[in-house]
Amino acid sequence: MTLNKTEMPGQFLKAPTPNFEPSERWRIMKNILAIGCAFMVLFTAFMGAANLQSSINADQSLGTFTLSAIYGSLLFSNIFLPALIISWLGCKWTMSLSILAYMPFIASQFYPKFYTMIPAGLLVGLGGGPLWCAKCTYLTVAAEAYSTVSDIAADALVTRFFGLFFMFYQMAQVWGNLISSAVLSYGIDTVVTNVTLNSSVVAETCGANFCGLSPENENPNLQPPPVERIHLIAGIYLGCMILAVAIIAFAVDSLSRYDRNRARSVKGTSGFKLLAVTLKLLKEKNQLLILPITLFIGAEQAFLFADYNASFVSCAWGISNIGYVMICFGITNAIAALATGAVVKLTGRTPVMIFAFCLHLSIFIYMLQWKPTPEQGIIFFLLSGLWGVCDSVWLVQVNALSGILFPGREEAAFSNFRLWESTGSVITYVYSPYLCTYMKLYLLIGILCVGMVGYGVIERSGIRADTAISDNKPDFELMADREINR
Repeated sequence: MTLNKTEMPGQFLKAPTPNFEPSERWRIMKNILAIGCAFMVLFTAFMGAANLQSSINADQSLGTFTLSAIYGSLLFSNIFLPALIISWLGCKWTMSLSILAYMPFIASQFYPKFYTMIPAGLLVGLGGGPLWCAKCTYLTVAAEAYSTVSDIAADALVTRFFGLFFMFYQMAQVWGNLISSAVLSYGIDTVVTNVTLNSSVVAETCGANFCGLSPENENPNLQPPPVERIHLIAGIYLGCMILAVAIIAFAVDSLSRYDRNRARSVKGTSGFKLLAVTLKLLKEKNQLLILPITLFIGAEQAFLFADYNASFVSCAWGISNIGYVMICFGITNAIAALATGAVVKLTGRTPVMIFAFCLHLSIFIYMLQWKPTPEQGIIFFLLSGLWGVCDSVWLVQVNALSGILFPGREEAAFSNFRLWESTGSVITYVYSPYLCTYMKLYLLIGILCVGMVGYGVIERSGIRADTAISDNKPDFELMADREINR
């Protein structure tokens, strides 16, 4: 690749404004849709398996500790790997390689032991950091490229592209859980199973009062399903991951197609310098203020997938119903992700964030008081559906805000986002086996309140998030076709 540069190292001449063909907008959208589909297929498998871990591998909390290993290794991955891997491989091939790291986790379901699942979980975490950072960078750069030919502001397009992506991403909850529920519930009379456990006992031992299983208080709803069905689910999920790799490899253009001055300087910088930029970002006020709400995103997701599924759904209603309840979460999350961009355009970001705060706080308070029983099936779906709306707002808005606050430093911003989201998840998974559910709910309420205070300070500060991006559109250079498949 030939770069226009002056004789001074690290300085580049301004690239000429490109004359894109009208079809270029469709090509950008094709890439966004392909990435969304690939992530949907990948996380159809991963989410479907992760949602079951606290229930099907409950012995000695193997499933929960595996999830802890995943998010624990993400802490290392988000600090050290994204900048290095992306600078070496580019965003496209970083995503492809990272997806391969998820496969051993699914394969370990055929023989779930500590020495198989924990290493597989660590490998998922190592792949997760580069995967998500590459995706976030690709969407942000693509949005800025699209803005040069559409008369739409780059920050608005960032929010729209993230909303579109998370619609696909959250649909993975639907397909993954539909697969697991169909396999686990086929031929099983769940009504008979639920009748064997007195509803009054369920109300007192499940929900916010759930403190784990004990020998003197065994719950038949929490008995693992037949191993043959777990193997069938794992085989289907492995096929999904192979398909996800193929979509990225054959349907997504390299990000080098849309080059710009910032991207050039990044490619000309060593991986360790990029790492330094990532860590240096932690010194900035806005990055520190956005950390608590980012921690909360990881914590609330970990609570939903582990504690809500185990303490409420499995304990009170049965393991075979987890998938159906999570399907409701996935549908509302996907719809809300797509709608969030349009709503924010009309109302601004702040009202949407306040709405999500009030709704999520109300859910926590209700769960503290609720006594779940098998007869209250509609409430299980209602809570997961409303939770999906909240989670969508957090994901779309905080992801977009990370890119908007730090233009030109997206790799560092999104690396920090995944770092602190993972921190919230791993802390929640680590203390999950040792605390009762009501204590975990109080902790979530505290983190949420602190996070909203930090977000409010960002919005009311002298440097507002809405004006963090320059009004000037970025310059792009359409690279030669020979470089597209890098």
